[in-house]
Amino acid sequence: MLDRLLGDEVTDPGSYIAEVVYGANDGIVTTFAVVAGVAGAALDPRIVLILGTANLLADGFSMGMSNFLSRRSEIDYHASQGADDATPRDGRTPARTAFVTFAAFVMAGWTPLLPYVFRLTPDFQWSVAFTGVAFFAVGASRTVVTDRGPLRSGAEMFAVGMVAAGVAFLVGDLLRGVA
Repeated sequence: MLDRLLGDEVTDPGSYIAEVVYGANDGIVTTFAVVAGVAGAALDPRIVLILGTANLLADGFSMGMSNFLSRRSEIDYHASQGADDATPRDGRTPARTAFVTFAAFVMAGWTPLLPYVFRLTPDFQWSVAFTGVAFFAVGASRTVVTDRGPLRSGAEMFAVGMVAAGVAFLVGDLLRGVA
């Protein structure tokens, strides 16, 4: 499916694993940071949907465009070093890597917001559960293109993501009286 979205020139769709994992993980982390910060500050849950959606789309776009600029810079660097052909031979053009990063960010980043969208209560507890499952699933899915075990890969991403989420909650809790 990825090859149809990105074009026939992509020789190995698994070559996008960095963009998928980075985009998905960051999408989950930054969206859940908004959720956790709002919950920690004890603000109205409707704010989660407004700030979460704005963050999801703006940060996803920023991630995609940053990936685009990074990949373009890499290609330009090779060209400036006198490489005969600085065009990517693997089909991983700046536009393709940007699209994969953005898509992974947005698709995975919706996860922490789903309990608020579907009005599951208690919404923050459901968001924590959905987020934990998403972190584990994205981490475990890396095994499709790696030799690592799914339990270890899932647990690793779960741990890193939940620590980041905990930091956001703590900051929201500490700043509760400021707003």
